[in-house]
Amino acid sequence: MSGIGSLNETALHAALKSSVAPTGSSFEVDVDGYVIDIVAGDLLIEVQTRSLGKLKPKLGALLPSHRMRLVVPIAERRYLVKLGEDGSAGKRRLSPKRGALLSVCAELVAFPELLDHDNLELEILLTDQVEFRSLQPGKAWRRRGWVTVGRELLSVNSRRLLCRPGDLLALLPDALPDVFSTADLARVAGVPRRLAQQTAYCLRRLKLLETAGKSGNAVLYRAVH
Repeated sequence: MSGIGSLNETALHAALKSSVAPTGSSFEVDVDGYVIDIVAGDLLIEVQTRSLGKLKPKLGALLPSHRMRLVVPIAERRYLVKLGEDGSAGKRRLSPKRGALLSVCAELVAFPELLDHDNLELEILLTDQVEFRSLQPGKAWRRRGWVTVGRELLSVNSRRLLCRPGDLLALLPDALPDVFSTADLARVAGVPRRLAQQTAYCLRRLKLLETAGKSGNAVLYRAVH
């Protein structure tokens, strides 16, 4: 069915909705004054392709009385395509940056405590995406003026459902020492140090990590089971 929010919908968002919607779902439904991406029985499903922080008011209003699932797509592999002035697409190249399940913590730093709500579950999708960029001089100086103008879904490679805060702790790699620093986490998980720090922050706010002293200037952590 054509939804009330479909006119402004991006290609990536539309494709993700089609991928995760259970059979018989309704799309773009008004619930208590908020437009919900997918309604499947008594479950409200939101697919978030932008900052999760923007969703905080909606979740705060609906979670007390509705079951909700927040779907967060992570680009495991991202292919970059530059567009010419006439809109023609250049050669596709693979970005060296790779996403992982822990990448969800870069979004959760906005409100990690919401994962502790009984009515909220989080689904992580590891995907392959194409990102289109056009040259707009004066913008995105770090990319020399190349601005992202659209994204498309190539595939959903895997799905991981987190139903309780402890499920986030389970994303830590098995090879991580019992007592570790964020540098250890970054090295073992193969993620940037910044993401390791965001992960530790989220887990501490959820009371799933506690401090275990210091090694030099580095704070050490251990899991709380």
